[in-house]
Amino acid sequence: MLMPSIFGESLLDNFFDDFAGAPKSNLRFATPSNSIMKTDIRETDTHYELEIELPGYRKEDVQAELKDGYLVISAKSERVTEDTGNKEYIRRERFYGTSSRSFYVGKDIRQEDISARFENGVLMLSVPKHVQKPVEEEKKYISIEG
Repeated sequence: MLMPSIFGESLLDNFFDDFAGAPKSNLRFATPSNSIMKTDIRETDTHYELEIELPGYRKEDVQAELKDGYLVISAKSERVTEDTGNKEYIRRERFYGTSSRSFYVGKDIRQEDISARFENGVLMLSVPKHVQKPVEEEKKYISIEG
């Protein structure tokens, strides 16, 4: 059965596909599709609220950085599972690596302006809106020769 896909990654993971012995496509993402940082952004009168889902990550694994007007969120996963017995597995999956996303917030935003907290696998950020300062027209005088 044909299933829709994005960049070669099947939207549904068929458990029995691995038993067919078909070679894997090189177009697949390096990270599992469920590790992508799903983000909701809300706008208020004074700021933006970002809620980024990071299931399975701890607060220590997540880093937020402001660089050249971009808010860069990165999460690192280094999970090691040890076997304690002689078990045979049909399938075992692990993820080691990093994920990151960036959002342009403007060059006028400072690190001190952004607040963040991490609760139940969700990173919540509050970024103030860029308030454009009124530009005062500079008075230019024309020299009058006399």
